[in-house]
Formats: sequence, structure tokens, C-alpha cells
Amino acid sequence: MAKKTWKIGEYCKGGIITVETKGNDVAIIGKDWDMSQGTRKGSNQNNAKEWTRFELSADDSRFSWGASQFLNDLTTSYYADKIMKWIESKVDTKGSSMHW
Repeated sequence: MAKKTWKIGEYCKGGIITVETKGNDVAIIGKDWDMSQGTRKGSNQNNAKEWTRFELSADDSRFSWGASQFLNDLTTSYYADKIMKWIESKVDTKGSSMHW
């Protein structure tokens, strides 16, 4: 299992995106910034409230398009691309149509 959190702030709805992978299952989670922990990127946002989620296996032919659309709705294309590249580095894409 791999997990990574991007504290994007004003360039992201809610401010935070967390991605969790388990095998080829991927969850992309949008979270609201927990202002009680501070406003800096170094603040502890582990308990930030989840408000949206996208889950699908990377083996599913709809994964690439769906994940990309979901991320582009949450943040800029720059961050969406960075997150998609991280996902690609963590899941087994053999046999899937996961190319971006």
C-alpha cells in the first residue's frame, strides 16, 4: 500500500488531495484544509475532513479518463498531471489502458 498527500492550498478545492493505492485499487480523496492545525503547508493535516472520493481499479479501462477528470475538477492541470504520474509509478499498469 502506498499513500501520498498533496497540500495544494488555494489551487485545489478543499486544499488537500490524498491518494491511496492497494494493489491496483486506487482511491483519490479530496479533503478540506483543517484550519485549526494552521495554514502553512507544514501543518499536520492528517485529520482533515474528507469531502469527495474517487475509487477504481487501475485495471479498469475507464480508470485513466475517470481519474484525470476527477483530478482536473479538483485542481489545476499541473497538479492533476503530477498526481497521475505518481499513481502510474505505484500501480501495475500492465494490460490496462492507463496512459496519460
